[in-house]
Amino acid sequence: MRLSYKSTIRCSYIGYITQAAVNLFAPLLFVTFSSEFGISVSQITLITTLNFLTQLIVDLLSTKIIDKLGYRTCIVAAHIFSATGLVMLAFLPTVLSNAYAGLLISVIIYAVGGGMIEVMISPIVEACPTDDKASAMSMLHSFYCWGAVLVILVSTIFFSLFGLENWRIMSCIWAVLPAVNAILFTQVPIETLTEDGSSMKIKDLLSSKAFILFIVMILCAGASELAMSQWSSAFAESGLGVSKAVGDLAGPCLFAVLMGIARVANSKISHKIDILPVMIGSAILCVISYLLTVLSPLPLLSLLGCALCGLSVGVMWPGVFSLASAKFPKGGTALFALLAFAGDVGCTSGPTLVGFVSGLNGDSLKSGLSAAMIFPIVLIICCFALMKLRKKPEKLNS
Repeated sequence: MRLSYKSTIRCSYIGYITQAAVNLFAPLLFVTFSSEFGISVSQITLITTLNFLTQLIVDLLSTKIIDKLGYRTCIVAAHIFSATGLVMLAFLPTVLSNAYAGLLISVIIYAVGGGMIEVMISPIVEACPTDDKASAMSMLHSFYCWGAVLVILVSTIFFSLFGLENWRIMSCIWAVLPAVNAILFTQVPIETLTEDGSSMKIKDLLSSKAFILFIVMILCAGASELAMSQWSSAFAESGLGVSKAVGDLAGPCLFAVLMGIARVANSKISHKIDILPVMIGSAILCVISYLLTVLSPLPLLSLLGCALCGLSVGVMWPGVFSLASAKFPKGGTALFALLAFAGDVGCTSGPTLVGFVSGLNGDSLKSGLSAAMIFPIVLIICCFALMKLRKKPEKLNS
């Protein structure tokens, strides 16, 4: 039976659920890692930093690799790396004499897969014959959110039923998802965005003022999102004094639900509205949510701030992708690779800044999250700058 492009899109949805597992499963265990392996907040910070730093390096190398090996080979390999890394996470810290080294090696392996998935999924869906590209892109990115909800809910239920000491089993269970999707991606139809030799060169993209703005915007979008989502579980558990289950469900889980709702809503109305004003409003709401999280004297309101942040960042990442792909239709793989690279710089710098500033202030995560407010503020400035460039069409391609 011949599979259709709908099957390709469904596999892409699963790809983003895999991406969520790669990025969010380990952060649910930060406090557990600290107690079980005796590692500090600074060492835990390196886990997140290394994850996204590896993805960042993959982003840089991906353009030539993808063009040489092809979309199908690379997306299948990406899922195999992800599955392998999650299995290694379960066993390598125990097998090696240095458990922390085992954690870091596992993170590198699944981060290679996560980085390749991030670069590949968007152009694969963009190349599928669909009528509304912006809507398809926003719906695609919503599945990262639903994947995050799935990872948090299933993991939380598993830990409640079987105990945190069995987290290794849960890691292996999540590895099944990319393993199955790797097989599915060998069967579905896959198109490319542009014909060989017709896509823009990296230097041409980087010479555009508009594209530079997109680079900074996606960096800030990634940092605004991950600074909160990566640390909200640990913040709720250690900073607010609530139980792990309550912290995970009211913090990162509700964060992901509201982020997903924002992206689905955007997919329904994206063809009717200008996304830039929406992104400005979202960035302002993001600043407010950070302030509520760090300044509220009540744990409930702080958790509400964490969740509200998810709603605020929902349209940022897919919004930048949609704006950039519409502005540069010949951008091809290079466009998505550069955006993914810049986004991963943000995904690395946001959580790292939180951990670094927290470490300087006696492991106070409130201090670290306060520092992360710089990212939505810069995003607001970039959005207004892009609006100004729009009024001067002759300079958009300069």
